[in-house]
Amino acid sequence: MSTTTSSTTHGRTATAGTTAAFGRRVAAGAIGGVAGGIVFGMLMAMMGTLPMIAGMVGSDSPFVGFAVHLMISIMIGLGLTVLFGNLLLTTYVRGLLVGMAYGAIWWVLGPLVAMPMMFGMPPFTFDATTLPSLMGHVLYGGILGVVAVATLVRRR
Repeated sequence: MSTTTSSTTHGRTATAGTTAAFGRRVAAGAIGGVAGGIVFGMLMAMMGTLPMIAGMVGSDSPFVGFAVHLMISIMIGLGLTVLFGNLLLTTYVRGLLVGMAYGAIWWVLGPLVAMPMMFGMPPFTFDATTLPSLMGHVLYGGILGVVAVATLVRRR
């Protein structure tokens, strides 16, 4: 059961005292993850890093890399909205800020820790792709957070 109290201030809808149902949070994570993943994926394509992502499944195709990237984007989006959607994603500004922080956390967990370990490299290696990767993850998170809030607000 969910209760909704909404108000609009300067074009931003804020919801107070709401509890989004599990299905709504799943939808918000999937939609936000795809939206952020597409934008970040386009940046990755321009930087030529999609074949490296494809290497996670034994391929070097940028198309496979993009598909893998989108699946990861959806799973990470679900993590934010299913676990923390009711608590942290209550306004657009908060969704943006929480999403950006969440993206930065995944930048550490993904390209700085998990991926190097998967490929037999040392974690926390900084090179020419490190800063663009951080920017991409923060952008992804910001889009995820805002789209998730929009989805949660619209579906209430």
